[in-house]
Amino acid sequence: MAARPEPTFWLGKDTLRVSAKLFAENRRRLSQALGAAGAPRGAVVLLQGGEQQRRNCTDTDQLFRQESFFHWTFGVTEAECFGAIEVETGKSVLFVPKLPERYAIEMGEIYPKEHFKEKYAVDEVHYTCDIADTLKSMRPAVLLTLRGLNTDSGSTCREASFDGISGFQVNNSILHPVIVECRVTKTDMELEVLRYTNRISSEAHKMIMKSVKPGQKEYEMESLFQHYCYTKGGMRHASYTCICGTGNNSSVLHYGHAAAPNDKTIQDGDMCLFDMGGEYYCYASDITCSFPANGKFTKDQRDIYEAVLKASRAVLAAIKPGVEWTDMHFLANRVHLEELLKLGIVRGNVDDMMKARLGAVFMPHGLGHLLGCDVHDVGGYPEGVVRNTEVPGLRNLRMGRLVQERMVLTVEPGIYFINNLLDEALADPTQSCFLNQQALTRFRGFGGVRIEDDIAVTRDGVELLTCVPRGVDEIEAFMADSGKTLSPLVSSEEI
Repeated sequence: MAARPEPTFWLGKDTLRVSAKLFAENRRRLSQALGAAGAPRGAVVLLQGGEQQRRNCTDTDQLFRQESFFHWTFGVTEAECFGAIEVETGKSVLFVPKLPERYAIEMGEIYPKEHFKEKYAVDEVHYTCDIADTLKSMRPAVLLTLRGLNTDSGSTCREASFDGISGFQVNNSILHPVIVECRVTKTDMELEVLRYTNRISSEAHKMIMKSVKPGQKEYEMESLFQHYCYTKGGMRHASYTCICGTGNNSSVLHYGHAAAPNDKTIQDGDMCLFDMGGEYYCYASDITCSFPANGKFTKDQRDIYEAVLKASRAVLAAIKPGVEWTDMHFLANRVHLEELLKLGIVRGNVDDMMKARLGAVFMPHGLGHLLGCDVHDVGGYPEGVVRNTEVPGLRNLRMGRLVQERMVLTVEPGIYFINNLLDEALADPTQSCFLNQQALTRFRGFGGVRIEDDIAVTRDGVELLTCVPRGVDEIEAFMADSGKTLSPLVSSEEI
């Protein structure tokens, strides 16, 4: 009798096969970590998946994307589910909705519980309407539910709840810090998915560099990026709203929102800052490429770009387990200021500029953040690590902890000429003394440059996941060679 194929998520063609073992390993790690954290004997983890949302008050469904903690633990793509894990035994139980008969007419086949047991490689499957009775039969000493603050967004994650939960002892303080720390460091299987999202998104960025021309709309580049990621990589979701800033829009850090929907016409001579990342099976990528729309850097564009590139390379060379992420942020600031000093945009002593926090005038955001099932992944500020809200730049830094092996991080230094920040600095005697106002006048309207790569931290350094042209000469040559083909897509290697 032939063995049944191993459960995998796969969208066919050259997309990546992701084994259900990835989530079984995550559940094992979580149970082990809860045991080490002193979870009570007989504890059962209970997680609630995402719910299908409607578009405002209409009957139109929004495109569903699974809640990230639930995805990390079970890998389930369907909405309205629950999951339970016995901490001591590791036994996994999935609860799926019992669908009405009309579902088969409107939405497709109604699958039996055995289908989901095989699809997700869990120990048991029950209907959500039976959750109270099923949990009672498991006789949990306590249900560990998820409640805690996302230190990046400031929002509190949703705690599992069902009719009859009042009949159980519930603890909502143990689980959150433990599962967050599990998500901070990635397994080999998770790293392979993140390599895939980076490879596909890198190829999409390279295709954009080949395609962009003055006279096009910014949103055309957004559309092409999403089309490539979905067509070639099976990425139905983007990791975040695409940022396609050109000209002065490249100085707007989160451009592309509803009030500024990538709708400018790209001009000859514009600098492009395209920050876009595809997402595969709820694992993100986050890449920014900056380059001239016409394929040729002006002297000013080259100077600013190379200053940012030098900061990027300095940080990548310095990152290893044990370094302070805030130190990496300040390293980028220092390199920026040293290069701006050479260009005559600032003047004076760089140490004094650092004390005056001048770096935040040109880079008001943080150096980077954790990456995983969310583009701004959880765990940047664990319990006991407090965000510095007093120092410009650090208040926007999305991670404030020591770098660890198997973290996946973005490294995204940038230099921007933002009018209101320049005006504030010129009005501040502690900062204006360092600024060359005449030189700054030339750069008003320039926009900005950001170079963003995704990295996995290794035992003694980093693995660069992103693969796009970065040097000025490399970019110009790549954009000029219109006949150059993109590198082949990855194979459907199973992980």
